Amino acid sequence: MRNSTKLIILSVIAAAFCGLYLFHGLNGSYDYALPRRGIKVLAMAITGVAIAYSTVIFQTITHNRILTPSIMGLDSLYILLQTVIIFFLGSGHVAIVNKHVNFILSVSAMIVFALLLYRFLFKGGKQQIYLLLLVGIIVGTFFGSISTFLQVLIDPNEFMRVQDKMFASFNNISGDLVWWALGIIFICFVIGWRSIHDLDVLSLGRDTAINLGVSYDRVVKTMLILSAILIAVSTALVGPITFFGLIVANLSYQFFKTYKHSILITGASIMSIIALIGGQWVVERVFTFSTTLSVIVNFIGGIYFIYLLLKESRST
Repeated sequence: MRNSTKLIILSVIAAAFCGLYLFHGLNGSYDYALPRRGIKVLAMAITGVAIAYSTVIFQTITHNRILTPSIMGLDSLYILLQTVIIFFLGSGHVAIVNKHVNFILSVSAMIVFALLLYRFLFKGGKQQIYLLLLVGIIVGTFFGSISTFLQVLIDPNEFMRVQDKMFASFNNISGDLVWWALGIIFICFVIGWRSIHDLDVLSLGRDTAINLGVSYDRVVKTMLILSAILIAVSTALVGPITFFGLIVANLSYQFFKTYKHSILITGASIMSIIALIGGQWVVERVFTFSTTLSVIVNFIGGIYFIYLLLKESRST
């Protein structure tokens, strides 16, 4: 089956899931329920596309299919920021109550952290990808340790607010924030899509890419910054989903079996929409909100991550 046909089939499935989520069980309450469901569907689509795009380009840069941008510690920084605000200022502070302020603070903190990290490690024009990953793991663990320490000391009632921030949720999403996120991600896509064919060459390795005329340093820095922005926006919008990008990116590799990133990214994005919207429908209709989508994703993603590790160990 040709990849174009596969994309069409996936698009039809994604549209079917969108229709199912939007119209199932409305019972005539279109004016009230439909706009709210529409915002949730748009938020899930934005989140899925952002995570899929950032994961595929991050894995291409690092030449490793079991890594995700979360390894840079952005998720841990997000949880630390929410914990620190609630611990020192309280859950009633404007930085927590006002979703717009919280969104701006979270996105700004994660992007500034990523830029400082890139600036420090790429000083002098040297590409140190593996050092970047190592520092990201260490810093992420450090952030997580501080968060855990503060959460042990925090008031139990306040901890409930922190816990809400620790898992991704598509309920009670502000419509304004969804449009803000859509605008930021659209700009990132316009910038990133210009280098989509350079990613095909980057997958061959640094030396080969340079010999073929690709400005390796520029493309890598641009893609790392775009990846950080996309993860920051999606995390600030709905919360952290650790293993989701790992799942959809690797499923896209296995399903399409091509080196073209235009197909891989598009396929992973559509798979993300199917997984998030279909999974959220199951959470609401089957589990009746007894669990969250992020818990299911992390459970399945953890198993899939172990499978990938075992698969890689056998191949080597």
